[in-house]
Amino acid sequence: MIRVRVPATSANLGPGFDVIGMALSIFNEVCVEESNKRLEIEVIGEGADKISKGEDNLVYRGFCRVFEEVRKKPDGFKLTLKNEIPLARGLGSSSAAIVGGLVAANVYLGFPLSPEELLKLAVELEGHPDNVAAALFGGVTICTHSAEPKCVKLPTPDLDVVLAVPDFEIKTSEARKILPEKIPLEDAKTNIASVAFLITALFTGQYELLGIGMQDRVHQPYRSKLLPGFHEVLERARRAGALGVALSGSGSTIVAFTRSAQTVARAMEETLKSRGITARTFTTRPHDKGALELIEIQG
Repeated sequence: MIRVRVPATSANLGPGFDVIGMALSIFNEVCVEESNKRLEIEVIGEGADKISKGEDNLVYRGFCRVFEEVRKKPDGFKLTLKNEIPLARGLGSSSAAIVGGLVAANVYLGFPLSPEELLKLAVELEGHPDNVAAALFGGVTICTHSAEPKCVKLPTPDLDVVLAVPDFEIKTSEARKILPEKIPLEDAKTNIASVAFLITALFTGQYELLGIGMQDRVHQPYRSKLLPGFHEVLERARRAGALGVALSGSGSTIVAFTRSAQTVARAMEETLKSRGITARTFTTRPHDKGALELIEIQG
């Protein structure tokens, strides 16, 4: 049996649109065993009643993509998927599935592909690099959006992460449709400054800079329309002790860095409730290891 754990991820962290991602200490697990049947898929936990158990399953697609790359065909397999990551909430559930399948197949075949090659395949399947890079490598990653993606890791922040997860989905494809094709020059300049402050905060540990570093004017002003009370949640979270707050990926989750997790979580949950939105809150931590280091082989 091959077991691969894949962390949830929060993409963008505000201004790092499609470029910056962070791994979190919430995990999906992919277990692979040989089977007499061509394909068996069991799903446990989040999405058990929604995730496909056929050949279009994202984990299986990632699994088969590695076989295709090395010009082999998969035999019979059973995939057991144990999921903690909420679906379609901006926490990298699709990226975790893709990365889990890719890494598991690479292990099964004796590691024919390098981490860089796996990243390239993951970006090909997902369409953008931010979540898949963090899921593969862990920590906070910066990744280029190019034919040959390059990835570097930033220092992992020593902070709690509060996630406010509303009870409704926002599909990434729908959240992308709402974005404009062009943005004003002033907005672009503001985001460049924000990214500079964000990276400085992470490299130096000056976490008070996250208040500036996680501000965004490229995607959040448009996507916030999909989440009633978004700006109120950000403001209440900051007043409660959040050092930086942003939409997680395309939403609907809102992510906050803090040293006052309970107070911030309560403020975020109460603010959403005041707008008629039920939400779960999680307190987690950034996770420095990705799927490439979270592998177990039995037998």
